[in-house]
Amino acid sequence: MARRRHRLRRPRGTIESVAACAVAVAVLVLLVQAAEAGARAALRLWPVLAGMAVAAVLGAAAWWVRCQAADRRRTERLATLRLGLSGIDALDDQEFEYALRDLLVRDGWSARKVGQQGDQAADVIGRHPALGRIVLQAKHTKVGAKVASQVMYQVNGTAGPVHGADTAVVVTNGSFTRDAQAWGDRHGVHWVDRDRLRQWAEHGVALHDLLRLPARTPGRRPPGGPAPAHRIRQGGHRSAR
Repeated sequence: MARRRHRLRRPRGTIESVAACAVAVAVLVLLVQAAEAGARAALRLWPVLAGMAVAAVLGAAAWWVRCQAADRRRTERLATLRLGLSGIDALDDQEFEYALRDLLVRDGWSARKVGQQGDQAADVIGRHPALGRIVLQAKHTKVGAKVASQVMYQVNGTAGPVHGADTAVVVTNGSFTRDAQAWGDRHGVHWVDRDRLRQWAEHGVALHDLLRLPARTPGRRPPGGPAPAHRIRQGGHRSAR
């Protein structure tokens, strides 16, 4: 059975009209009284409300100061960061990627770890005001293991077109096959093996000095895309040996 809708009807006759006006006036009076009561309460409580607002502002300021201090402490700590190869060997894959990120930050890059499933051959991405954008592919291996050329192919295929990189680097705590080294040198994919990792992480040589990365012209991009693969061919390893 359908429910009947109750609709308001217009007042009929003088008596109903007067009654409707009386109700409207009563509602209006109640609203005015409620507004006045709210205003009086606000006047009585304004010190409390003002105190709460000041406390919120001071709390936000204190939080911002703490964050800034924590960032400064982290920057100061990373400025003297040294990682021994024995400690690096004991890391897992994720920890190795975080370590590479921290080493980049130590060297003056703004860097973040991005490595995860489907990362398209990028574990750490960094930016530098003079050197542009860098992509690191981390290969944490057992000591004595070698990274093959296929990794170089993957990095070369995604560093520029996918990640907009000016520089692509493969880093391992092991070594590279001769073919991988030669292919990387030929196509501008930098490589950091165990010996170079020791210089970077343990001896404190900045990565861009170790690889002799050239300075970039800010805002200058080659035609055809943000940073195509051929851009990465600038500056190979031959001069870094």
